[in-house]
Amino acid sequence: MPTIHLINQPIQLDSRLKTWLLIIIATAFLTLIMTAPGIKQALLIAGVIACGCGFSYFLLLKGTVEYTLTATHFQQHLFKGGWVVKWSNISHIGICQYSYQGWQTPLPWVGIKLKNYSPYLDSICPRIATEILLDQRPLLYLGLRQTKRNAEFEDMVLDTNQFRTEDGRVYKGLQAMLANRMRYQRENYDYDVFISASDLERPIEDFVGLARRYLAAAKPE
Repeated sequence: MPTIHLINQPIQLDSRLKTWLLIIIATAFLTLIMTAPGIKQALLIAGVIACGCGFSYFLLLKGTVEYTLTATHFQQHLFKGGWVVKWSNISHIGICQYSYQGWQTPLPWVGIKLKNYSPYLDSICPRIATEILLDQRPLLYLGLRQTKRNAEFEDMVLDTNQFRTEDGRVYKGLQAMLANRMRYQRENYDYDVFISASDLERPIEDFVGLARRYLAAAKPE
């Protein structure tokens, strides 16, 4: 399977639009310097505009999520870091389902079930692990709700107990918290790793179909 790179960027800027933006900013700077009553005031306004442009560009980068799919692995790239898993360590990929009173409702999350937690825990950036623990709290609560275990949420949401994998690896601290969260999510949804549909550049069904084709084509190790 060929290597492909997918990117979900809130605002796509092509080269021509970038050039026009630079021209507009440069023109604004020159106009301010020529028309402002004083050079200090002109420089101050120009500095404010520059800071605003820089902050907007920072927000654009922060909201960008990229994915790399190769013949051997699947990787997520974010502004703060990312994670990687091999296809050979994935047993299943699908759309997360919420079960209530016998009814199945799809959720806007892609679920990935791993065979072994250790490679994922070793590869993930600490800042991303923290973000997952915070951002996916509603998903944990919803999963506990479907089995009427809401009262256990406070004990599970930030479980700091050490975690031992099936291959005997022991994790503590942030990695243990993430591993415990993954264990609870597997009990709720039968998945360990989750990707929000809002982070995808295509419909969730198309993304899952693409990932499954790579998973099916991957050679076992």
